Amino acid sequence: MAKRKRSKTNKNSKLLTYIAWSLGVIALLLSALLAGYYFGYENAQIDSEIQKKDKKDKKLELLKELDKAQKKKEIKTQTKKEEKVLPKITKEEDVKKRLKEVLKVPLKEYVSANHEYDSSQDKAPPKPIKRKVVITSSKPKLAIIIDDVCVKHQIDAIKKLHIPLTMSFLPPSPRRPNSAKLASKENFYMVHLPMEAMNFTAEEPSTLRLKDSQQKINKRINLIIRLFPKVKYINNHTGSKFTSNEIAVNRLIIALNAKHINFIDSRTTSKTKVPKVMKNFGLKYVSRDVFLDHHMDKAYVKKQIKEAIRMAKIHGTAIAIGHPHKNTLQALRESKPLFKDVELVYINQLWISF
Repeated sequence: MAKRKRSKTNKNSKLLTYIAWSLGVIALLLSALLAGYYFGYENAQIDSEIQKKDKKDKKLELLKELDKAQKKKEIKTQTKKEEKVLPKITKEEDVKKRLKEVLKVPLKEYVSANHEYDSSQDKAPPKPIKRKVVITSSKPKLAIIIDDVCVKHQIDAIKKLHIPLTMSFLPPSPRRPNSAKLASKENFYMVHLPMEAMNFTAEEPSTLRLKDSQQKINKRINLIIRLFPKVKYINNHTGSKFTSNEIAVNRLIIALNAKHINFIDSRTTSKTKVPKVMKNFGLKYVSRDVFLDHHMDKAYVKKQIKEAIRMAKIHGTAIAIGHPHKNTLQALRESKPLFKDVELVYINQLWISF
């Protein structure tokens, strides 16, 4: 009996062991399946997100390429339109736009002709350059430039003198918006180009400054040519600071030479670097010999006219600069008998003599 009981117990124990092992194996399989499902699901999610991101990136790249292509197409279309329709109008509008900007700038008045040179440094105008004595059988030639011409009544007063005076026009500004239009009616004229001075408070709009780049100076000269298409001669308005700097003068002469425009140095400073720059370029240096009216009383102007005639006799040629003030013009009228000893000429007639 005892044997049978023990055998039965052993059988039950073995059965329980098998069942336990079977349950363990099933549990392991279920765990493996669940883990595989979880990791597989997570990997699938990651793959899905990567695929979505790739699609999004590709879509963005495609949109960018389409946008670039569209912009290029628009630029080409616009350029073609501008080339076909607006080549001349653009230049005219550019000039008008620049003029509007300039005409908005307020100006200060000056009260005498000595604004041209640096009067704070020099009690008298800088001396003319030393020149050779010239003996000639023909009459000496004298050119008188009248600077700061800008309004009609000045032009009328100059013409009433009935002597050849070269008018040098200031560019347009709020006080003189029509200076370029008035110049266009003349057969011959100069431009009186504003340049930076050492000490001058009544500065003109768009004055050329010491630190202006070559590009900026080129642009200014191009605008001057569009405003004054007949211009072949330019002299400086003020400019004691600008012309005393070799780099600034070099940039100016490059710009003028490219357009075949001649420069006459008003000699507003004794430190002018224009002679040196002209020599470097192999160009002739032409400058003012006498300022007629840095003092504006008539007696002084007459004295300076005599000095200009004297210099013309010594050197064969001379250049005097005056301004369209009442006393200056009256002094010129009253000095007509003195001009019998010289030939009064426009600056272009004198230029070939240098």
